[in-house]
Amino acid sequence: MIERPRARRYPFAAAVDLLDMESETEVREQTTNLSVFGCQVTAQKPWPANTKVRLRILHHGAIFVALGQVVNVRRNSMGVVFTKIEQKDQLILEKWLAEVRDGRERTATAR
Repeated sequence: MIERPRARRYPFAAAVDLLDMESETEVREQTTNLSVFGCQVTAQKPWPANTKVRLRILHHGAIFVALGQVVNVRRNSMGVVFTKIEQKDQLILEKWLAEVRDGRERTATAR
């Protein structure tokens, strides 16, 4: 069975601080893509699926904070679904996605 994302994912490189809510282990990694439902994160040592996390994504001076859960694990990355986002953070996420989407559309139009 092929796993399909629920929403379009956009390439998105940004620093992300992840906190394992159970062990309180914290790491800094990097996102590789972003969607309205979650992100993919590079990881030297990916955490197991179902790990509950708090994440902070830092991009162009803005900080997005959410609660999430690791939903898939690959050799050097893990997919994190957002489970709780405050309204102010939702606005930041929507702004970033609009910027990425608009940038891709401009690039496609210029071809």
